[in-house]
Amino acid sequence: MAAHKLLLLPGDGIGPEVMAEVQRLIDWLNAQGIAHFETEHGLVGGAAYDAHKASISEDTMAKAKAADAVIFGAVGGPKWDSVPYEARPEAGLLRLRKELGMFANLRPAVCYPALADASSLKREVVEGLDIMIVRELTGGVYFGEPKTITDLGNGQKRAIDTQVYDTYEIERIARVAFDLARKRRNKLTSMEKRNVMKSGVLWNEVVTQVHAREYRDVQLEHQLADSGGMNLVKSPKQFDVIVTDNLFGDMLSDEAAMATGSLGMLPSASLGAPDAHGRRRALYEPVHGSAPDIAGKGIANPIATIASFAMCLRYSFDLGDAAGRIERAIADVLDQGLRTADIKQEGCRTVGTREMGEAILAALDRQA
Repeated sequence: MAAHKLLLLPGDGIGPEVMAEVQRLIDWLNAQGIAHFETEHGLVGGAAYDAHKASISEDTMAKAKAADAVIFGAVGGPKWDSVPYEARPEAGLLRLRKELGMFANLRPAVCYPALADASSLKREVVEGLDIMIVRELTGGVYFGEPKTITDLGNGQKRAIDTQVYDTYEIERIARVAFDLARKRRNKLTSMEKRNVMKSGVLWNEVVTQVHAREYRDVQLEHQLADSGGMNLVKSPKQFDVIVTDNLFGDMLSDEAAMATGSLGMLPSASLGAPDAHGRRRALYEPVHGSAPDIAGKGIANPIATIASFAMCLRYSFDLGDAAGRIERAIADVLDQGLRTADIKQEGCRTVGTREMGEAILAALDRQA
């Protein structure tokens, strides 16, 4: 059995706590003979700044480039609010995305049946929700230049962030989204702001052209990102796959998260272009942040990180059966009435991070 190399980057806040549950799951898979994983650990974010005065070290970057996949926790917190901008915790994650060429961010939003009442939306609006948001990850306003703050004098400053996209960047993310739609319900919604942004005009044009050339069998619709955001709250089940740019994807995926009940439930995958052997560089992370207010209390929800590892099994190692077993184990535990604090419900038992991880492992054992 081939060995798969994983780099685990727990990061800051609750990152180490939820990553510990993934490590236990990796150990279980190894012990069961389902796969063979070799793991390394590294520092990123504030933890890396404390150790190296940089949000990620050159050594950790080298490990990331050598790994078959990276599993990421979370970064940031008020402790590092005053560090230099270029060394802020989030810069480590942005560097990983950029240097590893991971341009496609996949963020599923699935409402487990047992959590339909945990959403702030009505049960009938979210029950059965299963959508995929495909976010372009290495272009747009987060990376565009110039990016400056200029002192204009007289107490005035000017801040500039540049939204920029080239045709090829839109084409490649559109293809990822169309391919996913073909494997799901064959519908793709593209969201931009073509009414006020030139980048939106080009986005709409290029996605339409890719559809006409290569994906006529897929249903394509266009929505403005603001009205699309409204529809995610009004009637989210109208969507199957959504493709959008870096900035709008960041916001819309968090909005979709609340339809599922909690940010603590949402996994994500960040994928690069396939190499000559069809392999993609990949990073998997929960959508939630570092939650410094609950760090160290043992109450964080590990499900998003565990589900992110399930995505890793599916997309990086073609272990779809194992991924499905993990996802069924999560659903089983929720059906049993176990909840972490972020998704607690009346009549259910609230458990901590470790107990939730143990319950998922026990559910896996029951499947064996």
